Amino acid sequence: MKIKEIQDIINFIKKSDLDDVSIETENYKIRVKKNNGTYTTEIPKEVNVTPKQSTTEPKTPEEKTEITPSNNIIIKSPMIGTFYRSPNPESDPFISEGDVIKVGQTICIVEAMKLFNDIESEVSGKIVKILVDDNSPVEYDQPLFEVDPS
Repeated sequence: MKIKEIQDIINFIKKSDLDDVSIETENYKIRVKKNNGTYTTEIPKEVNVTPKQSTTEPKTPEEKTEITPSNNIIIKSPMIGTFYRSPNPESDPFISEGDVIKVGQTICIVEAMKLFNDIESEVSGKIVKILVDDNSPVEYDQPLFEVDPS
């Protein structure tokens, strides 16, 4: 587990009414507990955590982008969760392949721990390809969309 993933969990708890969250897998066990507005995190020493690279921490999830060799931009997931193309099952998708998007436009939803997070585009351009199936799990930094910025 990377330090960014742990920070995302802590930020999620800060924004929620949860007081105590434990996550346990074969490889690690993490417990984040809120005590009177302060936060403690227990991580066993055997867990290999990469050091924090930046001293500033985003207050809201930010989508990640990457430029491909064809100068297309890859929009990546800002968090772990479930990817949804529309606000509800009966609605049309936010965007489809071939659509032109603008900065600030909602392009999808990522659900994390029963919270639905609108993901807004940080780039303008034409959707070349949707890289994830609707209602499927996504990882942090997983490519979601390929956008032609021209």
